[in-house]
Amino acid sequence: MLIDADAYQRVLGEELRKLRKRRGWTRKELNQRLQSEISLQTLATYELGTRHCSVVRLVELCVAMEEPPQDLLARVHHRVFGDDPGQVRVNLARVAEDDSPELSPLRRWAEDRLRQSSSPEIQLDRSALERMAELCGMPIQQLLSRLAELA
Repeated sequence: MLIDADAYQRVLGEELRKLRKRRGWTRKELNQRLQSEISLQTLATYELGTRHCSVVRLVELCVAMEEPPQDLLARVHHRVFGDDPGQVRVNLARVAEDDSPELSPLRRWAEDRLRQSSSPEIQLDRSALERMAELCGMPIQQLLSRLAELA
């Protein structure tokens, strides 16, 4: 299994941000609860997934938000790798941005899903992908290859 470090870091950041927002805290309020001093900019880059967070810092953030680190990491792992082998992860943002004619039937669907969801990715089962392949007028394996290129 290959690990896409950028995707993993982005999802980790999204989960940290969701956790902080569930607490109803601003970054400044979270920062005040941390043991060590870090800048608000550093917190922002963790949440955006543009800066790698050390294990110790991740545990510190989790402790401050009263979240077991293993629970947070389990959510991240599930989002990145998925636990259902019958599911395929689709990057909605990349589908919506793609201007190739063969994926044009999926573009508006992806844009609509992005407006409804906080995550730019979705997991679809094989039957949904088969219907999408029909809409696009291509074999399912070709659609899977195109979606993998956009992942």
